[in-house]
Amino acid sequence: MAESFGVDAERYDRARPPYPDALVARILAASPGRAVLDVGCGTGIEARQFAAAGCAVLGVDPDTRMAEFARRGGTEVEVAKFEDWDPVGRVFDAVVSGQAWHWVDPVAGAAKAARVLRTGGRLAVFGHVYDPPSEVTAAYNAACRRVAPGSMLVPPSGGGPSRTGLEVYQAMFATAADGIRQAGGFGEPEQWRFDWERHYTRDEWLDLMPTTGGLTRLEPAPRAEVLAEVGAAIDAMGGGFTMPYVTLAATAARG
Repeated sequence: MAESFGVDAERYDRARPPYPDALVARILAASPGRAVLDVGCGTGIEARQFAAAGCAVLGVDPDTRMAEFARRGGTEVEVAKFEDWDPVGRVFDAVVSGQAWHWVDPVAGAAKAARVLRTGGRLAVFGHVYDPPSEVTAAYNAACRRVAPGSMLVPPSGGGPSRTGLEVYQAMFATAADGIRQAGGFGEPEQWRFDWERHYTRDEWLDLMPTTGGLTRLEPAPRAEVLAEVGAAIDAMGGGFTMPYVTLAATAARG
């Protein structure tokens, strides 16, 4: 799945939200300089934000399609899995990873980051958390059960209440922090949180959905059914909704 997001890199870049300016500013304030390595840079969303803040950014991504899109946007990218990437002696002030660190081995990735960070450099891995309105979630789940029964798109039944997106991501970032501790070379990891919101029209939400998880691998016809059902639910809500977002980060400074 990690390399399925490049199927429609243009849509991914258009629909995926950027990161809070406060997050970028806090990472840079806690870093010794402005040389940034972006792990799993994708289409360059966060890379462009760091560049706009005055950073020299190098991206690493395993997907040639995403890398090519990022290059067109001005980001220098080398194609490789981070664990296999050769830094050729280069060092950085910050290693960042937006919405991608869960595809990296948490211990090997943190150890690799420690090797390419100068003393005092910062590792910061982060991602967005959101839970759509219940009407949207119900329509999505019903459509997935119908068109993709037994797939990972269908939530398990009978095991008690499903975990919220925040609970899932808090566990994910706890794993990232544990990986940083096990790798060694860093101070005690911190967890940062940024709360914000964004309004979506029906069309904006349906544009975002095909860039997420298993929908990137669903065939066009069943995917269209899922989108139609979710779109009808949003229409019934008045054509849009405001999504509360939380951006979480696990971060530590190299000793």
